[in-house]
Amino acid sequence: MKIDSNLPVNTLSVQPLWRQIFSWPGTRLGWRSVRLGAVFVVLFFINSAVFMTTTVVIPWREVILPFYGFFMILCGLVAGVVGLIALIRQHERSGLVSLTMLPGLFVLFFVLGEFLVPH
Repeated sequence: MKIDSNLPVNTLSVQPLWRQIFSWPGTRLGWRSVRLGAVFVVLFFINSAVFMTTTVVIPWREVILPFYGFFMILCGLVAGVVGLIALIRQHERSGLVSLTMLPGLFVLFFVLGEFLVPH
């Protein structure tokens, strides 16, 4: 399609920025960060609702909780890092990918707090 100046016109419709932000991720890294962020949120709520509600000493909890906590922290941190890589290198504009950096910052805040202010 040509206009009067004989310059080609792009016939692909470009979505406005607000539509890109409120859309699903468009890259593989974006989807991976969203999945890892969702796994972190689910594990965090399971940890809060199941493991931390009782003060009764249960032997299997002492074995399971360190591995569970490490896996939960790892999911949150990797979700934030992968989301940041998707935003910077692949120009992902989805708001869900931006939200995955919150668990990463949350985990980073607590890990740095443990090292800087030990108790």
